[in-house]
Amino acid sequence: MSIFTEAEAKAILEKVVGLSKADECTATLSGTVDGNVRFALNNVTTSGVVDNVELAVQVAFGKRVGTATINSFDDASLERVVRRAEDLARLAPENPEFMPAIGKQAYKPTPTFDAGTAAITPEYRAQVAADSIEPCRADGLIAAGFLNDSHSFFAIANSNGNFGYQQSTNLDYTCTVRTEDGRGSGWVGRNLRDVGRFDAKREIRTAIRKAKDSADARALEPGKYTVILEPAAAAGLISFMMFFFDARQADEGRSFLSKKGGGNKLGEQVYDPRVSIWADPWDPEAAVLPWDGEGLPREKTPIIDKGKVAYLQYSRYWAQKQGKRAIGQPGNLIMAGGTKSTADLVRETERGVLVTRTWYIRMVDPQTVLLTGLTRDGTFYIENGQIKYPIKNFRFNESPVIMLNNIDELGKPVRLSGDESPFTMVIPPMRLRDFTFTSLSDAV
Repeated sequence: MSIFTEAEAKAILEKVVGLSKADECTATLSGTVDGNVRFALNNVTTSGVVDNVELAVQVAFGKRVGTATINSFDDASLERVVRRAEDLARLAPENPEFMPAIGKQAYKPTPTFDAGTAAITPEYRAQVAADSIEPCRADGLIAAGFLNDSHSFFAIANSNGNFGYQQSTNLDYTCTVRTEDGRGSGWVGRNLRDVGRFDAKREIRTAIRKAKDSADARALEPGKYTVILEPAAAAGLISFMMFFFDARQADEGRSFLSKKGGGNKLGEQVYDPRVSIWADPWDPEAAVLPWDGEGLPREKTPIIDKGKVAYLQYSRYWAQKQGKRAIGQPGNLIMAGGTKSTADLVRETERGVLVTRTWYIRMVDPQTVLLTGLTRDGTFYIENGQIKYPIKNFRFNESPVIMLNNIDELGKPVRLSGDESPFTMVIPPMRLRDFTFTSLSDAV
């Protein structure tokens, strides 16, 4: 079993720190039990449980840093990994931006653990696969999906007396449903901490409906349209934008948040006043660890406040250089919204396009955060408050900065994990004006 108790983890970390002869030592111990089941063509293809524990040791002699990892924890192995890190540090060049290990911190626990999710069994995973496959098979549709559940622990310690320990759980489910002729595709995804809130039988109905409804897609001329982005469609664009909320990039003129002539746009109105995004490690819907990768405590932090830039991320080095205070890097993103569902937004739309998902998002221009990508798994034309017919997928060229200045209405936020994103996100569906589609895609 790869979940160490707090006492077990602390004993190992204290031993490691005590073995080091370097000027300072930081050790991180983490372990995960990952369960999964994968299915395709209406059959289970793989399933299993992977468990592992890994120890990472970082030491410094002056400004020379070395890091080594190991997954054995007997005394000889612990000594070996510490000496390896020290050997590497002696060989390393000095880091001119070196920052010493943080001092002792007080971490306020966050609600990242659910006992039910930690207790998921192979039988449960098999039932999720069956609940996804059987209604598709009965309807002449083809299901492919993945369920991953994890139970993890994280522990950190350093030679300045700092220590932290916490457990967490996560459940991630996605399923794509296709028509047998491949002309229709629907998708559903859920990300939760608490397995008690997950029902595969209910979720699969969304993908089935979209797969049926998306067949016989018509071509619509590319151009600017009113769009409704479902949360999964909006998440990729917004998370991409957040990578530019870095103070150093902005101060050095490498970001859309840089000001001409120097400085950054902290405090300036950049978005529609209805846009508010914040990070909160204690949020019950999207809790994350109370510290970041360096062990800095996370805080509840406004990032965009009523359209104004309220936060930029300062690394410890850049904060010291600029006379600012460094805080833990956010682990979640929570966006304010309203109370309406995606269906409600559709009913109130005269003409527009409903987008289920966006994918293959890539940067075009970092100075404006202009992104390109594709829609997929169900794109529909809306007329007089109704889904009139499916349309072929589009390539889009759009900046989330411009997008969040063209808001008609925001719906009720939901939790999800953005593709290719390190954040747990709570994002609303959104109706937007003048979203730019540049070409058609024949892919479904």
